[in-house]
Amino acid sequence: MAKVRVIKKNDDYSMDYQVGDILEVTGTWYGGINVNSKTGIPLCLDKDEYEEIPENTDLSHEEYERAANYWKEKDAQSKKLDQDALKKAVEEYIQANNTCALATAAGDFVRCTPLEYTYHDDCFWIFSEGGEKFYALEKNKNVCLVIFDKYEGFGKLKGMQVTGLTSIVEPFSQEYVQAADFRKIPLKALEKMLHPMNLIKIKPKKIEFVNSDFKKDGADSRQTLICD
Repeated sequence: MAKVRVIKKNDDYSMDYQVGDILEVTGTWYGGINVNSKTGIPLCLDKDEYEEIPENTDLSHEEYERAANYWKEKDAQSKKLDQDALKKAVEEYIQANNTCALATAAGDFVRCTPLEYTYHDDCFWIFSEGGEKFYALEKNKNVCLVIFDKYEGFGKLKGMQVTGLTSIVEPFSQEYVQAADFRKIPLKALEKMLHPMNLIKIKPKKIEFVNSDFKKDGADSRQTLICD
């Protein structure tokens, strides 16, 4: 059943409803809606007296804001790892893996794709034949990718979230050839394809790394590396 929030009282003499009350709608009429007051008394509210509450809203705006800012506030007070040591740990973890989940979005369209990557020259490089992620990449160059280990308990956490900017490398350009060589993809094989493989380049802006081992160095397990 739909619910509304009272935002104005046209009947100042009525004590059956107050501004801020959340009431269930029991019916409609030309000038507004019918509701039951908190005490169960039927009421008629004019259109300018209420606002609709979207269904399935589980948190208020303030609650969403508080939840979104949780780690920002936590990180501000955390024990930081030396940035050179952090960068070394970040790069070691990236090089120790080769698969990520790449999240792309534009408007209402979202996509999260498991992909193989290589990492060199401070960038991620991903060869791709195509896919719906390119709908988003055309309109929004901001992406997020994650790399993570299987969860085995709070004392063994290890995973990272990378926020970055994408660009599509021109096929068979110098960057393209170098990335193919690094990936050990024969150039002749790429040249024989009917449509050239797309090469996605991701330049990290921020890397958030959760690693329980950081506690051994007296730092918090969650660390943030801001990239140049």
